[in-house]
Amino acid sequence: MESLLYLGIMLAVICIWFLAFKRPVYEAVLLAFVVLLAVTGTWPNVLDYINEGLSTSLLYSMVAFVSMSIILTKTKIVDSCIAVILSFIGRIRGGAGYTAVIASAFMGALSGSGPGNVMATGSLTIPAMKKTGFPAELAANIESNASYMGNMIPPSSNIVAAMAAYTAYAAANGLEEVSQGKFWIVLWGISAWFIAQRLIMVWAFCKHYKVEKMKKEDLPDLKETLKIGWQAMLLPVIILLPFILDAAFSDNFFVERLGADGAKYLSKSVLLFVGGISSIYACLIAKDKSAVTPAKLAKMFADGVKTISPAIAVCVFGYMIGAMFDDLGVAEALGEVMASWSFSKLGMVLAICAITCVMGMVVPGSSQVVIFGPVFITLLANVGVSPLLAAAMLPCICGVMCGITPPLGLGMYAGMTIARSDFSKTFKNNMWWVVAQFVLQVAVLMGWLPVFGI
Repeated sequence: MESLLYLGIMLAVICIWFLAFKRPVYEAVLLAFVVLLAVTGTWPNVLDYINEGLSTSLLYSMVAFVSMSIILTKTKIVDSCIAVILSFIGRIRGGAGYTAVIASAFMGALSGSGPGNVMATGSLTIPAMKKTGFPAELAANIESNASYMGNMIPPSSNIVAAMAAYTAYAAANGLEEVSQGKFWIVLWGISAWFIAQRLIMVWAFCKHYKVEKMKKEDLPDLKETLKIGWQAMLLPVIILLPFILDAAFSDNFFVERLGADGAKYLSKSVLLFVGGISSIYACLIAKDKSAVTPAKLAKMFADGVKTISPAIAVCVFGYMIGAMFDDLGVAEALGEVMASWSFSKLGMVLAICAITCVMGMVVPGSSQVVIFGPVFITLLANVGVSPLLAAAMLPCICGVMCGITPPLGLGMYAGMTIARSDFSKTFKNNMWWVVAQFVLQVAVLMGWLPVFGI
């Protein structure tokens, strides 16, 4: 029980620092780490914990994808993609809302930054929604809920922590590791359900509020947008194809030519080089070549440090706490307590979804996955949930839920800023989205919905 006390201390410190003092989340997580060092007397191990936090290659993958998102945003390639989607879908009733879901989910996957994506894509989609009759609070929530799906859709940098959690579980239980490609195929299969859920909710709200089609003069010209943006629309192919090939051929084609170890390390490297290749492609198709000179790119990244640093810092500090909790047996203690409740499969699924929802109100999703991912996988596997499915759902039940549930639901506040919506109305409307997210999480984990790749 002493181990669980440390968990309570971590949550209390983060709550007070983030909510009461309005300080950034990464500061709260770092302060929690320092307080835990003092309380547990583990100062002699601090360098080991820091080394653990910095030694994972997954952090470098996160940097690569966040850097790629900066290039896509600064070169206006994001705008080109949104314009093409809007020119197609904007012609139907509520088209601006459907565009927000599709465009924001895709861009959120690239950046892994919910609030940042709300501000980037929402500046285009939210005004378009409001013009066609979407209430301000609904427009804000459609955008924020779509943007935060990026936390669970590959190639989001947040997903690498879930892969690490599954790898740890597989190693501890004698299971064979899965390739990056196969893991991502499962994630895409899961994501399809949540994209569909949001599209259905947009349709229902459009019927309720009698939303209109976009006016012809507000629609981007289809021919012109395709002429300008067709190269940008090839970007998803460049990003996704290596993972599809890895999933399809890692067990035979690559093993035969590279050997088992060669195929394994090729699979691990995919995550590193895709971000770089995509960034190079973005620079090649940029219309304004003066914006992608070495000097401009250096300035672009220098200006983007504020975007990259908080997300990376939260993960690093989360890994450091995770290493400390490994020593202290915190995750195992939590697992033992929950296992003692003798839940049925449905009971355990509901309990873990509820715990991650509550913790998500104050603890970043990436930190939850790092610290508690392996124990959540173990608990779910013990009641009959596929371990691979449990691992692939971690970014959803931790990352997405923390992004849409106040008070840590920063996406909602970002959407409110652009939409200029009333807090009370936005909060009440957001509850519809939170409940729908929770119910669908339970349905997927219970196996009531088929997931491609499982």
